[in-house]
Amino acid sequence: MKGMIDIKVTLNPDKEVVARLQEGLKQKDGYCPCKLAKIPENKCMCKEFREQIENPDFEGFCHCMLYYKSK
Repeated sequence: MKGMIDIKVTLNPDKEVVARLQEGLKQKDGYCPCKLAKIPENKCMCKEFREQIENPDFEGFCHCMLYYKSK
């Protein structure tokens, strides 16, 4: 489709980091383990990273390093 941007979001390639963060997500009922407040904006995938994904110039990890967005 014309105007569509190809976005690729993957898990961190470090399986230990992923396992630790997924356990943290379970303990916090799906909220980012790196953020203190259990508010809708911090539900994984957090608002901060969703906004970064929308930026076509952004490439990098989310705040907690679970996800990586490639250009």
